[in-house]
Amino acid sequence: MNVIDQVLRVLDAALSLQGRALGFDRSTPLLGDLPELDSMAVLALITGLENHFGIAFDDDELNGVVFATVGSLTDLVEQHLSSTGA
Repeated sequence: MNVIDQVLRVLDAALSLQGRALGFDRSTPLLGDLPELDSMAVLALITGLENHFGIAFDDDELNGVVFATVGSLTDLVEQHLSSTGA
């Protein structure tokens, strides 16, 4: 399973989308377009990604741009995975 598929599964679980996220692609807008992605859901998503991938995000790298699309979120995860060698 590639990284984007895993990100979509975590996104789906964190936001209780009942499988809807599995149909998203890199260009799917998130923050501001997905009503389920509110401030509390962002925290659940961050925690879910960190736990799933065994990574930790720094507060200064988490901003609205990261959550703009599925692709931008996946890019952040991939950057962490490549820097940790995972």
